[in-house]
Amino acid sequence: MARSGIKVIPLKTKKPETPEFAGDYVLKSVVLINHVGFKVDVKHIMLELNIYESIYNNAITGSIVIADEGNQIARMSIQGLERIAFHLKTPGVSYGKEDVVDASEETGEPYHIYKISDRKQLNQGIMTYTLHFASREFMRNIRTKVSQAYDGKYDRAVIDIMKDKNYLDSRKKLHYEPTGNANKIVIPNLSPFDAIDTIAQKSIADKSKGVGYYFYETTGGFYFRSWQSMITNQGEFARPPRQQFYYQPQKMSSHSNASKNTKGSRKDKVQDKIERGYESVEAYEFVNNFHDVAANTLLGTYGHRVISHNLFNKSYNISDYHFHNEFRSTPHTDTVEVVGNKFPISDSPVDYDNEDSVSSYAESRVSLQTTAPFLHDKDVGKYGLDAAQDGIKTGQRVSQQNQVVHGTALKLVVKGQSYLQAGQLITFNLGDVNSANTDNPNDPRFSGNYIITKIRHHVIKDEYKMILECAKDSVATSYGDVHQGVRMHRDGIHSANQSELELEEIDGDIGR
Repeated sequence: MARSGIKVIPLKTKKPETPEFAGDYVLKSVVLINHVGFKVDVKHIMLELNIYESIYNNAITGSIVIADEGNQIARMSIQGLERIAFHLKTPGVSYGKEDVVDASEETGEPYHIYKISDRKQLNQGIMTYTLHFASREFMRNIRTKVSQAYDGKYDRAVIDIMKDKNYLDSRKKLHYEPTGNANKIVIPNLSPFDAIDTIAQKSIADKSKGVGYYFYETTGGFYFRSWQSMITNQGEFARPPRQQFYYQPQKMSSHSNASKNTKGSRKDKVQDKIERGYESVEAYEFVNNFHDVAANTLLGTYGHRVISHNLFNKSYNISDYHFHNEFRSTPHTDTVEVVGNKFPISDSPVDYDNEDSVSSYAESRVSLQTTAPFLHDKDVGKYGLDAAQDGIKTGQRVSQQNQVVHGTALKLVVKGQSYLQAGQLITFNLGDVNSANTDNPNDPRFSGNYIITKIRHHVIKDEYKMILECAKDSVATSYGDVHQGVRMHRDGIHSANQSELELEEIDGDIGR
């Protein structure tokens, strides 16, 4: 099956960037720039390149392993003030500007080296060492503090911190989901990243109603968004998966119908093999499982009681969050509009003598919060005092974060694909060797849609691989429909050829 929305250059064109095999890559010169501007291309002595991005980390980090013969690079007087410039791309695919890891001086922004480690003698005359790098904003963050009050939409404060010359002074794109709440907020001498993370915890999306934002950097820029925006556009329409992945047990046939087709030219067959190679999973591992009921109960994933107190009028309010009751109010990875029961855990009774499910016990976690921060809320009755007093939004935010961090987490090893970014939706098709359903032979629990939470781009001399960590908060097949196949909601799904993000976008010139 060809990747939806990806244009693969046919092999017959024989262009320089035509892929020869899955995992092929184009890496332009890897230039080390020292503190006085002296440059040297280290591509020919590079052993390994790693680039890390995560929805839990505010900035991209990475490392490059160098084999220095004759101590040539050491003569540059490397001291942690250098920059590294490169341009990495999966050949033959086009997603516009989103398909490139661009850290070049010409069209991107080089990363900053901040540490040197693992210096050792490989053999006579050859030294190896690792250069650790991060984005420019990472370095600005550790050197800068924000002490300022903001009044208005939370996303405006984030934009100011990102673009202000006194703070991060970022020239990269900022993709953000507009917030619906507007409060006065005081940043008390925090680093820019800590300031934005504080705002993220308080933010509520205007359209998707997502609670609790993620602030992170990918190769495509910075993102300030809710979990719901990773799943849907405007909280209504499901996002098409950026990529389909397949892992099939040996007893099962290939996932691609094209692989069974013996017709066509040799070049077409080679091309098909390359495309299937990008879709194939070399190895997978479930890091953790949503069904750690004891841990999730204590964390408040299923039930959460929030006591909101008002110090001024000496009143309090008790609100109970119940996972199964609130599940349908927000979109999830495998459903936008609930069709059947897509709960990741059953709502069946957990005791012999009553009908209570795991979400019936709100007192399994009790939290205390004050309404004081909401006194100046401009949207009282919408996101302000009412939201603080009933505590439902607090319970929902805690539960959602727990579902992502402590829910079903999947690690995949796949061929390198530079157009994939953290925060994007993919589909994992895990073959079920015991399935009798020929129409849907996939595992009903662990197949389905996942959000990429972490990416490790791993480049060595001969191959480009990616280690993906992914998470999901629902199941593809309802518990009552295990033997009935999958019924997915498809109404209004946007074309995969559309831009992956319909978020508001700010380029590097805004706010400067």
